[in-house]
Amino acid sequence: MLFYKSVYDYCRFGIAVCRQYSSAYPSVSLSTPLPGIPKPVFASVDGHEKYETKITTLENGLKVASRNKFGQFCTVGILVNSGSRHEAKYPSGIAHFLEKLSFSSTAQFESKDEILLTLEKHGGICDCQTSRDTTMYAVSAEVKGLDTVVNLLSDAVLQPRLLDEEIEMTRMAVRFELEDLNMRPDPEPLLTEMIHAAAYRGNTVGLPRFCPPENVEKIDRKLLHKYLQSYYCPQRMVLAGVGIEHEQLVQCARKYLLNVKPVWSTSTPANVDKSVAQYTGGIVKMVKDMSDVSLGPTPIPELTHIMIGLESCSFLEDDFIPFAVLNMMMGGGGSFSAGGPGKGMFTRLYLNVLNRHHWMYNATSYHHSYEDSGLLCIHASADPRQVREMVEIITREFIQMAGTAGELERAKTQLKSMLMMNLESRPVIFEDVGRQVLATGKRKLPHELCELISNVTASDIKRVTMKMLRSKPAVAALGDLSELPLYEDIQAALSSKDGRLPRIYRLFR
Repeated sequence: MLFYKSVYDYCRFGIAVCRQYSSAYPSVSLSTPLPGIPKPVFASVDGHEKYETKITTLENGLKVASRNKFGQFCTVGILVNSGSRHEAKYPSGIAHFLEKLSFSSTAQFESKDEILLTLEKHGGICDCQTSRDTTMYAVSAEVKGLDTVVNLLSDAVLQPRLLDEEIEMTRMAVRFELEDLNMRPDPEPLLTEMIHAAAYRGNTVGLPRFCPPENVEKIDRKLLHKYLQSYYCPQRMVLAGVGIEHEQLVQCARKYLLNVKPVWSTSTPANVDKSVAQYTGGIVKMVKDMSDVSLGPTPIPELTHIMIGLESCSFLEDDFIPFAVLNMMMGGGGSFSAGGPGKGMFTRLYLNVLNRHHWMYNATSYHHSYEDSGLLCIHASADPRQVREMVEIITREFIQMAGTAGELERAKTQLKSMLMMNLESRPVIFEDVGRQVLATGKRKLPHELCELISNVTASDIKRVTMKMLRSKPAVAALGDLSELPLYEDIQAALSSKDGRLPRIYRLFR
């Protein structure tokens, strides 16, 4: 190790080193390549070709969709046009059971542990998620394990054993999840379930997404096979992949998904429910003691939660983009939100509600959209004694939704930013590819969506707002509801010019 007596000596040594290297390459400048070093080769992209989604339909009707993406890992999965909305002819809860039973024992794999060990060899993980209209089986693993992954997915979707002990374990898991749903401090999942039940009473997306307690014992292997026979057929499936070559994925699909006979003996769609969502509006109330939801040194105060929604549109309609911009413009969040997509400090619900009314703990906008309908709603929470005032504040915000030009441009920019940031993630791209191809047979690229967002005008926002306000409200209420206004009063407020509730005169308080 060298030691220098002074900074001067250190500088003299540095200058000597520089002179030594400069004498070795006396005529080379920094802007020209060094002699003897090979010329670098950079990756290039020809237009949008590398980013386009390629789609192939196999002879049995199964669609194969992929988007290449540089990297060592890929995400591959099967999406099925099946969810809780298709359970009108069955006991509700089948989709919930299938989610819990996913990646259990199959014809090739003895147990879930064997499946996980097989994936582990390729650095892989698996997951299954169900929504109201889609069931998604997905695996992320190394690209070189693609053949194993598609084989495993085919077996998990088409050849599940559904053993009695697995179904019994699933019953226990479902019961636990239902108990947890009613006990957790965050009531958002429960309120979402209630607002759908109110908006689409007894039909399609209004059917329960979680298995009702009375149906837990009713669901068995025979019922599951009957449901799978109707909905798990190739014509209602998409094999989607991100991070792999399209031809390679198609080859694997032909090998493992083309001539496979499902365990329920037939794969032709039969007895499929094609009901169109019927928006009804209405109210669902649940009186509940929320005083002991979160105990401890800093407990959450007792709150009453209200969610008010109005019918928007399906994601297949042109108005879907203006509604997405409107939802972003409303934004909102909790009382401690401080930025981030969808809950920024310059959104309408933050500026007009949380900033002005310190007693409100939450005001957040949500937009749920399906192939035949949609729901835009606002969730608000406050002390039970101020529920009436809170409801009036929310109804006023619905009436004044049109906004200003500055708010519109900010919302459009924020929506585009959020879209592009989310589509940096491989699993998000996978879900986007799969859902779009399953619903429409094609995929709109991000730059196309950004162009549609940019074209939204103030008149579009005003038009969709007026269209939405013509529908009956859907209301979900949870907690102490002693001060909750009548449903007819909420409906009258949303039909008025200023959004105010009818005045109530009391002789005694």
